[in-house]
Amino acid sequence: MITIKRKVQLTREAHGRRRVAAATPAAPPVEAGRVPRISRLMALAIRLERLLLTGEVSDVMELARLGHVTQPRMSQILNLTLLAPDIQEELLFLPRLTAGKAAIHEKLLRPLVAQSDWNTQRQMWDRIKQRSQQ
Repeated sequence: MITIKRKVQLTREAHGRRRVAAATPAAPPVEAGRVPRISRLMALAIRLERLLLTGEVSDVMELARLGHVTQPRMSQILNLTLLAPDIQEELLFLPRLTAGKAAIHEKLLRPLVAQSDWNTQRQMWDRIKQRSQQ
């Protein structure tokens, strides 16, 4: 025997008819604050890289045209995908901002992106995190 538990909503319609409908779940509470810009840029970079790899767009110039930005700016955004995977993950899940500007921004990460060694990137990332927490 299978038992299924589900909340239902019983309502009465015209002429006394009863209507059974699934209860609509309450919307999950929205966290206070906003997602940091660097988190959104990191997500965008991952999405744009996927578009390039699948061939949906032909090159960075086409991406730049579609995004209404210059080709160098598009390259800066795409360079975020050169970061070590654990750094990318940390950037994606930074805490939400409730006031002021974020301490970590894309320009601050450019020296990390220039490093091809992930261990060096991690050391530099640790220093950036320490400075941003002060």
